[in-house]
Amino acid sequence: MSNGNFSLNKLYRDSMKALFRPKAYFTTMETGGGIGEPLIKALIYGIVAGVFILIWSLLDIIGVTTGTFSGNVGVIGFFANILGAVVGVLIGGLIVLILSYICSGKRNYETNMRVTAAIMVVLPVNAVLGFLGGISVALGVVVTLLIHLYGVYMLYNALTTTLQGEKKPAKAISYIVGALLVIFTIIGLFSKNAGQGETSLYEKGSQQEVTVQRLTPEPKHPSWA
Repeated sequence: MSNGNFSLNKLYRDSMKALFRPKAYFTTMETGGGIGEPLIKALIYGIVAGVFILIWSLLDIIGVTTGTFSGNVGVIGFFANILGAVVGVLIGGLIVLILSYICSGKRNYETNMRVTAAIMVVLPVNAVLGFLGGISVALGVVVTLLIHLYGVYMLYNALTTTLQGEKKPAKAISYIVGALLVIFTIIGLFSKNAGQGETSLYEKGSQQEVTVQRLTPEPKHPSWA
């Protein structure tokens, strides 16, 4: 798929293959043709992810906030995803290039950028399943973690096929990145629960204070005062 013949149908087919058959996809993935294609791919992934975040926020399904602020969060999330996807594919290409260098793989920036864009298919998937966070915070966190770990699995396949890196260092990198994702997710979950606990205690204390104030009789002043 060249930049001049960009096809949404082919983008869809490539996305499905990369998502459900990553080893087969990365074995035959095109490695040249200009950086325009991976940029467009990342942009579309960012737009799709942003649209679903906007929808879940407006419907107050993801449980971020309510009312007018819910729509504001959705709009911010929409544009943040688009910008993040474009910037992410550029920076991600450099990061994957470094990982490919460690694995003695290809060191062409465009190829590594294309790999990054292909892996970013997990962005809209994560956004589509974002409503699970509204059902349960823990469920949403676990699903997001599993999606990111699958992205690591895709990266491993890309490093050992498209980028022709050595399997041993690629496997070590995958384990390290996966472990870091798990650790940071656990820390984030505990931090979020601690924050919610403090907020709940504060609200409970405020409610008790209001109740005490209502039940406390006002002092009576003498008639001559």
